[in-house]
Amino acid sequence: KAAGGTRGAVLTRRGITLRVLLRDGLLEPARGVLSIYYLGKKFVGDLGADGTITWQETGQVFNSPSAWATHCKRLVNPAKKSGCGWASVRYKGQKLDQYKAAWLRKHQPNAPPAEESLASEGEEEEMPEEEEEEATREGRVPVPEPAATKKPEEKSKKQQCKSLAEPAGTDHGPLGKRLESKPRLPVRYCTLGTRDSARNPQTLVEVTSFAAINKFQPFNVAISSNVLLLLDFHSHLTRSEVVGYLGGRWDTNTQLLTVLRAFPCRTRLGDAEAAGAVEEEVNQPWGPYYHGNPSVESKIAPFWVMPPPEQRPNDYGIPMDVEVAYIQDGFLTNDVLQEMTLLVEFYKGAPDLVKFQELWSQDQTYLDKLKGSLASRTPKDQSFTHILEQIYSLLKLSS
Repeated sequence: KAAGGTRGAVLTRRGITLRVLLRDGLLEPARGVLSIYYLGKKFVGDLGADGTITWQETGQVFNSPSAWATHCKRLVNPAKKSGCGWASVRYKGQKLDQYKAAWLRKHQPNAPPAEESLASEGEEEEMPEEEEEEATREGRVPVPEPAATKKPEEKSKKQQCKSLAEPAGTDHGPLGKRLESKPRLPVRYCTLGTRDSARNPQTLVEVTSFAAINKFQPFNVAISSNVLLLLDFHSHLTRSEVVGYLGGRWDTNTQLLTVLRAFPCRTRLGDAEAAGAVEEEVNQPWGPYYHGNPSVESKIAPFWVMPPPEQRPNDYGIPMDVEVAYIQDGFLTNDVLQEMTLLVEFYKGAPDLVKFQELWSQDQTYLDKLKGSLASRTPKDQSFTHILEQIYSLLKLSS
């Protein structure tokens, strides 16, 4: 419709669907090109030539991004009322609303940007919520045309939240360094309020128990002793921050999450110059050698960030302490032994490798500390003890 009536132009934009983008070549039908990241869960879908979405996990077919996003998010968070589909669903790593914006720039270049409506036919407009940034690990492809530059006052609240500014008084050194004059101390959740663009994104927040807010833990968690052994072993090898992934099984009937595998990431902090300052920060209350925990055994504290209430979407999620049942494995699996060997090889000769022959306490070396922490996580079958001793010998040589 000719641009002359604003309402007519908006209606035209609301008519943009996946079928329109497919027809005009901005999207191509293919398997596994659509994805949603929400509260730690990833959903993958196929894009059909007719504009429908097939969820790979169940084969269910959805007629719009909003329908699929709402369905998936309600599985994770039953209180979720809508899915914000075009801002939540990604095509080859890029959000669909970016492809819609590219279509608008191509077919309606003279339309005022402020009047653009990215909702499609049959969808309600809503403010995009904070989505997980796991997709940044994928190789995202650019949209067909570069996004139009917006004035600062036209940025959405989501964009403002994502470009969190640091509070005044923060000392900025060279690029990549951020040294704060005060140590980072956890703050209570009740002091956070709603999302604030001036809040330091590195703020630590104390975990809360479900009992403290008169709620029950909505799911159960069980974790294998082999998983604990491997992640504890990994964290003992270096004074740097370590990261990895956990994998397992989710039972929808019993609401039980069973953690069965650990996948350590053999990576280092990217900026060598800033590494010392960052490592010093993360090593304090979180590392296995933290002096506030005089026990030999590591303290492993799982937590889950509960999403904010539907009526207060701009609140921060609440970090909740999660109760976990521990399952002792019968034997060490080959994948655990292989990962332990690869980790030793990765950190061998590194400047941040722990010197296991030095004293951790008055009468125990760092190697004694490691053995003592892993003792409670070893399997029932003790025939693997000699293999662990071989790995400990490799550590001595490496350090």
